[in-house]
Order: sequence, then structure tokens, then C-alpha cells
Amino acid sequence: MQDLKQMWDKVLSKLESMVSFVSYELWIETLEVLDYNDKLVLVANSPSAKRQLLKNHSKELTEAIESVFGENTQYEVLDPEEKEEYLKKNKPQEVVIEPDESKRMMFNPKYTFDNFIVGKSNQFCYAAARAVAENPGHKFNPLFIYGGVGLGKTHLLHAIGNYLKQSNPKLKIEYVTCDQFTNDYIESLGTNKEKGSVKGTAQFREKYRNLDVLMVDDIQFIAGRTSTQEEFFHTFNDLYQQNKQIIISSDRPPKEIETLADRLVSRLTSGLIQDIQMPDFETRVAILRKKAQLERYFIDDDVIEFIAEKVDTNIREMEGLLSKVYFFATLLGKKSASIEEAKEALKEQVDVKKEKLTPEIIIQTVCDYYSIGYNEITGKKKSKEIVEPRMIAIYLISDMLDIPLVTIGKLFGGRDHTTIIHSRDKITELMKKDHKTRTIVNDLKSQISEKC
Repeated sequence: MQDLKQMWDKVLSKLESMVSFVSYELWIETLEVLDYNDKLVLVANSPSAKRQLLKNHSKELTEAIESVFGENTQYEVLDPEEKEEYLKKNKPQEVVIEPDESKRMMFNPKYTFDNFIVGKSNQFCYAAARAVAENPGHKFNPLFIYGGVGLGKTHLLHAIGNYLKQSNPKLKIEYVTCDQFTNDYIESLGTNKEKGSVKGTAQFREKYRNLDVLMVDDIQFIAGRTSTQEEFFHTFNDLYQQNKQIIISSDRPPKEIETLADRLVSRLTSGLIQDIQMPDFETRVAILRKKAQLERYFIDDDVIEFIAEKVDTNIREMEGLLSKVYFFATLLGKKSASIEEAKEALKEQVDVKKEKLTPEIIIQTVCDYYSIGYNEITGKKKSKEIVEPRMIAIYLISDMLDIPLVTIGKLFGGRDHTTIIHSRDKITELMKKDHKTRTIVNDLKSQISEKC
């Protein structure tokens, strides 16, 4: 069985690099190996975990298992009830492999306050998170953190959790994604129907309404889920009235989450709302240096600055490029990654993208985003629904491409360079003070990058 454990650990190691850390912790790391005879039998920790795993990661699971156990290895994933049935029929003699206690932890030990790089873009959010961790339920309740993908929201939630687990292990803490909260609620309704009682809902409420700290990641996905919003509203009220800490993260502030009930918006805005902005160049450099230190990468300083210049909207992407450069250097037998290895390793992500990117791609992406025609945005119309997208398109072309202002003007119906300057500067100023504009621009940049 020890050999089987070692093999399964290798599968987990491969899967950790193939899926997001949230998916890994929620659906994969919690898997239990029950049996291995003619096939590998795994057990998920709930029916919803099984569904999510098979729906979203069956390809990665198959690939990882076959790479360790051999091609065409069959496997089956059971939920807890199916496990009991399996044991009754098969009664395996060997002891099953239980996940290590360290793997039961819901918080990633890598995400702490100590290794969170603080800069101008996130210093207030960091301070608020730290204050909540030191005095939960009494300061900044609820705490609502929002910002773009890969800017550190989840890191802060895990840092709070790790701090609380260390300082007060007796606290009842639950960290869930919005999808997991929804799935747990749906599963409780299914239990009611199957057993003809309210047992499922009672268990769900027992789980979520008797906590000291509730953390919900990516709450924006609750939009449009009326029943889930209703249940979350009552969960929120119960915890809040007991002075229990509630921490929420989202990619946008509550008022910008579509179809969110007014009374829920009111609850979410009753505490502190704090955003994480894009890190400046100095902060990006510091983040990369910290990453290299933690992972024991030997990276030249000019490589770190090179990557920090190329990626300015997503910390995860930036760290991924750093790992790729170091891995490429090790394949070449180098002890340290130099700028030459960096340019070679990242030529597809950096140089090729820039070569493929054209003003037309940017304009069309903006048109698709706003559902307007190409001729409308480049034409003479001056209605509000056209002017704003036009200015954003002009800003993006100016920011992402090295093109003369006169040339940009010609793309937009022959407008002169002063009009182009006005549009560019207008969006630049709006991005400094208006979160909605920042979100739109960042969303568009991500979509444009995907097309190239």
C-alpha cells in the first residue's frame, strides 16, 4: 500500500501543476484512494465535489493517472454514499489511504501576510485584511475585497485564514468559492427531495450559520442565482447579527454585480469595501523577486525587470512566465537564468503577440464587447454609447501599440491628433479614479491578449 501511496502522491504532484490552486484544493487534493485492483477507485468528499471534478478536470485526471499508473489505466470516482456500497460489496482488506492532515487544510500555506508584497496598489487592502485577521468580527465587518484576476485577492483571504488558524485554532472558519456555496445549497435541496424531509437544508444551515468566520471567494458568480442569493442573504444576516466575521472577494464592487438583489447589495456595502489595483512596476519587480526567493530560482535581475515590463495586469501570469524562464534555463543546464534565456523562452508570449496585434483587432474587440458596429466606432457618430467605446479603443491602441497619433486618427475617420490625445488622456484620468473604467479596460486587454 505504501507503493500505491507513493504513486498517488506523484499523480497529485502532476495535477497540482495542471489545474488552478482553488480546483486542486477543493476537488483533487481531498480525493481518497480506496482500492486499486483492476482499476483505481477514488472517493470524492461529496457528490458535488465528484460532479465538479468529472465535469471540469476529467481530462487532467486521466492524463495524470495514466502517466504514473500506465496507459489505459481505468479509474472510478465515488461519492461517500457510493463508497459505503463499494465497501459492502468488495470489502477490501487493505487500509485505505486517507489524505494527510496537512492536505485537509483549506488554506494554502504558501499564502501568508509575510510573503504578500505590499505596494501602492494594495497597501490599504492589505491593512484592512490584517486588521480583520487580528480582530475578527469587530473591525471592518463585512470586508469586501475586489479587483481584477490575479491581483492577490485570494492570497489575502488565505493569509487571513492562515493567521487565524495559527493565532486562534478553535475558531470555526469556512472558506468557499461562490460555486461551492451554490453546489452545497443545491445538494441540500436534493437531499430534502430524496429523503422527504428538511434534513439536507438543516445540515447546510448548521454548516454555514454556526461559524466564527465565513469567507466567500468570487461572489460575482452569485449573479442570476435567485435562490442562492436568498439563502446567502439569510446566512449573512445570521452571522452578522452574532458579530461573526464575513469576508467576501469579487472582481467588481457589489453595485456592479448584475442581477444582485438590492437588499444583498445593501448588506455587502455595509462594511468596508476595498479594491486591489494593478501593481506598479516597482511592486511587480518585488513580487517576482519574492517568488524567485520562495521557489529558490536563480534569476538575473534584468530578467525580472524584463518580465515586469511585459506583464502589468496579472500577477499569476507574471509568476508563470518567471517559472517558465527558470525551467527553460535548467533544461539548458544553466545554473542561473539570464536575459538571453528569458527572451528565448518567452518569445511566443511576448514578441509573437506583439507582431500579431493590429489596431483592427483592438477595434473589433471593443466593438464586440459593446455590441456595436465597426463602422459606427470609426465613424462620425457622437452619441454617448459610441463615444465612450471609441475613446477606449483609441486609448488601447495608443497603450498597446507603438503607432503615431496621426495614424490612429486616420483609423477613426480622419480625426486630428489633438482629438486622439484628448481621448487617450481622458481614459487615462478615468482609470485613476473610476473602477468601472479600469475593469472594462483590463477586461478588454485580457480579451485582446487571448486573440493574439
